[in-house]
Amino acid sequence: MRALKIVFWIFYRIWFYILMAVPILIMFPFLFISILSERWYPYFFLMARIWAKFILFGMGFTVKVEAEEEIIEGRSYMFVANHTSMTDIMLMLSVVKNPFVFVGKKELAKIPLFGFFYKRTCILVDRKSSKSRMAVFERAQKRLNQGLSICIFPEGGVPDDESVLLDEFKDGAFRLALDHHIPIVPLTFADNKERFSYTFFSGSPGQMRVKIHRFFDTKEVSQEYKKTLKASVREVILNQLREFAK
Repeated sequence: MRALKIVFWIFYRIWFYILMAVPILIMFPFLFISILSERWYPYFFLMARIWAKFILFGMGFTVKVEAEEEIIEGRSYMFVANHTSMTDIMLMLSVVKNPFVFVGKKELAKIPLFGFFYKRTCILVDRKSSKSRMAVFERAQKRLNQGLSICIFPEGGVPDDESVLLDEFKDGAFRLALDHHIPIVPLTFADNKERFSYTFFSGSPGQMRVKIHRFFDTKEVSQEYKKTLKASVREVILNQLREFAK
């Protein structure tokens, strides 16, 4: 039985990367044209959502969303969620309709084909470089001025310790939200680690539950409130993870 599971997991991983590549290859001319101008980013985002849904469907994942507050079309937000899987990117794209730009680690730019568009459309950060972290704020400000939203996984990566349910949050997302007075939208992803974790021999088709929580308003709130805001958002997501685990 264990041998059969290992064979399944190997093919399941290979199938995931095939699903990632196929729509990119099919849409490549349109994707390439859409990145020639920043003004055309919403068209790229639309194709990215198609790509994400194609992968989730092909992997046998079904998405169930519960929202405590409605995301208004045309508004800018700061989207934050827990991070446990590469599928977090696809799930976020699938759930959120408002065009947003990911702030993510530069290492993902090394993935063949996917990385070509990733580094040209996302805001890449080298967390070991203070200069890189500062550049993130400049690029994010430009994108927000264009009417887009920003998405950050505030843990800064997937926790190394498997026992950690939710790692400590970095400041970046909250500083940006406060600087630009945009609402923070916390999302909790319940099942991504079980469905497709970074552990190679793991994963299975099934449901992906998403909880969109009430937004945190940042109007007329100063940077001094950043630590309190960060702790409050983390507490909301952590409590929901505990609720999902029951």
